[in-house]
Amino acid sequence: MAITFPSFALLISTILVCFSTTAIDGQQDQLPSFAPIPPLTSPQDLQNQQAFFSNIALLPQILSQLGYHDLAMAAPSLSTDSSPAAWIGPFTVFAPPDEALHSCLSCSVPSLLREHTVPGLFTIDYLRNLAFGTKIETLSPGRCITVTSEPSSPFESNETASFSKIFIGGLEITQPDLFNNGLVIVHGLQGFISPLSPLSCDVERMTTFTFNPDQNRGGLGGAAGQQRLHPFLQPVITRLMLREAMLRLRNNGFGILSLAMKVKYAELVNLSNMTIFALDDISIFSGSQSYISNVRFHIVPNIYLTFADLEKLPLGTPLPTLEQGQALVITTAGGGGATTAPMRINYVRIKVPEVIRNLKIIVHGLFLPFPHIHPAAAVYDEILGGGGGSDMASARLVSDRLAGQGAAGTCYPLFGDGACVQAAMPPVKPTVEIEDHHGL
Repeated sequence: MAITFPSFALLISTILVCFSTTAIDGQQDQLPSFAPIPPLTSPQDLQNQQAFFSNIALLPQILSQLGYHDLAMAAPSLSTDSSPAAWIGPFTVFAPPDEALHSCLSCSVPSLLREHTVPGLFTIDYLRNLAFGTKIETLSPGRCITVTSEPSSPFESNETASFSKIFIGGLEITQPDLFNNGLVIVHGLQGFISPLSPLSCDVERMTTFTFNPDQNRGGLGGAAGQQRLHPFLQPVITRLMLREAMLRLRNNGFGILSLAMKVKYAELVNLSNMTIFALDDISIFSGSQSYISNVRFHIVPNIYLTFADLEKLPLGTPLPTLEQGQALVITTAGGGGATTAPMRINYVRIKVPEVIRNLKIIVHGLFLPFPHIHPAAAVYDEILGGGGGSDMASARLVSDRLAGQGAAGTCYPLFGDGACVQAAMPPVKPTVEIEDHHGL
């Protein structure tokens, strides 16, 4: 059959109209049809979230049975965080005792609980394998705790090293792995960590380096060990350690020293390491204001001296300071025995050894500022009579009295011989006279 052009055109038009109608009808049929919306939370997240909140519900009972009643009362506050970044997995609690929390009247226990809790499971064995100075962020965003360990001796066996002490924020874990159900771990802590600063996570990049804490040891030769670190890392590490030390000093009652270190930052940052002798703020405002203008005389540059190192130094050992031409001197050598007189530097005893200690800086607390003395005269005087005929005898007596008493009228040991006498707190005036007499 022949198909004429008009017939062909009509056929084509009919096909196009039918196709268009079918396509439109198909689209209209598909418009009401939508793909199912995927769930906002994956099944694994839901499982973790359920496990988290179930452990939060059990945490008060767990902490209460372990004896941490204050933390148990604050535990329900952990479930109030509804932010998208809230942790919904296992966690580890470093629990301070109730007695420690009672000593901080201004502390918020719920806040402390968040800053003592970290996401993840950290057993004591896992903590021992972390690098010295590792930072772990807590449940308080931007707040980190620092994990350190007791330096091990190269002569210790692997079994002995596996029982080394672990410190969280400078506080020892005294009761490791008190509780572990696979979702919650509780460690008993020696005390509570002071409220963390927003800058507490700033040195987290330290964890990418490998440090040996014993490189800081070794008395007068301690600086040589640190030179084994890569040279370009030295200034970076020193800057980080200065910031960390200033923060810890400010939070532990040494705000004036922290401020002085900030003022002298340009000078301190060029040192390999340092030993600092410090007075706390209360002592400075109680009559030892001369320390403020003599901070450089209390800093030993490029030498890292632990308290054990100081006790090993012989009588008359000079210690250089940042004050040009002025050195400290060991006026009483320490022997470590029970009957040995306590070690003194410039006739002043150390009040609290190793108040602050990190990779580059170690700080020892003092009873009094160091008086300026002549090294040769100090050794001669000590040999003759232990300082009895020297003008520094009064400084020595005041230092001993402050070491033995905490308040007026208390009983304190005199010169370490076991005798106990009643005496009031020595007046500030003799200290001022000593300082003026020696040109402080």
